[in-house]
Amino acid sequence: MLKMNRLFLILVFITDLSFAQTSKSFLTDFLLGDELKTSNLADQYKKYDYSKILTKTGNQLIYGIIGSEHERIRVKLISVEKSFNNPNEYLVFGKSKVKETICDFKGIINITAIKEMKKPHFGVDNEYANKGIKSQGIIIADYEFHEQETKHSGTFKGQLYSKWYLNSKNQIEYDDIQLMSDGYFNNAFIGMWISDQTKKEKICSWADYRVPKANKDFDIGVGEFNVAEKYMKKGWLDLALKNQVPNSSIKKDKSFKKQKDWYE
Repeated sequence: MLKMNRLFLILVFITDLSFAQTSKSFLTDFLLGDELKTSNLADQYKKYDYSKILTKTGNQLIYGIIGSEHERIRVKLISVEKSFNNPNEYLVFGKSKVKETICDFKGIINITAIKEMKKPHFGVDNEYANKGIKSQGIIIADYEFHEQETKHSGTFKGQLYSKWYLNSKNQIEYDDIQLMSDGYFNNAFIGMWISDQTKKEKICSWADYRVPKANKDFDIGVGEFNVAEKYMKKGWLDLALKNQVPNSSIKKDKSFKKQKDWYE
């Protein structure tokens, strides 16, 4: 028992150290000015299921980069299931796409810390103030996803940051209360992609609504995500068209049939 307690303390120390080493600028951007309590409440909150918040956002609003030149990568978590054996572990199946290459992947998300906000946020005009929200916070997790082996396959590895709140029915909800705030993003995956063949590493990150930890000159949007012209040829041309042409200007043919999404 003594050895187990020591091991637990070591793991908590490593988690807190890793969290502290995360760039302050990233956390400031991610939290939109909110502050976190210092305590790690992973044990207290392990009874809740966070799987739904990780698949909440439509893939058309999830943006990612791979490599120093910020090539576009699309990542879709198709299923996320809480493990029966470990309440802080989630089993993941998904797909990735770079250019025309699509790979299946499987892996694990392991929650290492759960922290509450010091003060709650209730949105524009405090619209959520009377909704019975019990607490708000973020989960911090390690992830490792292995693509099905091909000549283009590799492993995604890094840390996940996700915002949640606990509603009046004691259910975990995706925290999009500040969705209308400039710079809002959620479900931030920050890490590397390691090639199976060459073992070379590339920076790789993605998130809902924005790309985390990108070059300062990459995202030139204010209210909405937008990519600078120098990166457009790296897979972002469709986004440029979307931002330059109002939706009302595009008229669909009445015989138009919705095509399958790339991950279907």
